[in-house]
Amino acid sequence: MENKDSLEVAMTFIMYGGEAKSCAIEAIAAAKKQDFDRAQERLSQAQKALLQAHHAQAEMLTKEAQGEKTELSLFMVHGQDHLMTSIAFVDLAKEIVDLHKKFDE
Repeated sequence: MENKDSLEVAMTFIMYGGEAKSCAIEAIAAAKKQDFDRAQERLSQAQKALLQAHHAQAEMLTKEAQGEKTELSLFMVHGQDHLMTSIAFVDLAKEIVDLHKKFDE
């Protein structure tokens, strides 16, 4: 994978990972206010953002499996780290929203 392509993939991870995390934070904030419709909407948006990042990741992994080497750069490491942290954050946000729903009942 050329350096330019690798940078684009890394930036995709960072961009969509950041969007997912922001949506998850908004979902938690909405749940704290008992606005569970808004919380669910933001969690849905977070999942959509993660899906976009996942598509880029799957394409990169497919190319690697076909023998096209990916240049490892600090951007790629940061992008992967950012994406994986965002996935974990969204998972935790879902649990936090669920807890707020239970406490509200």
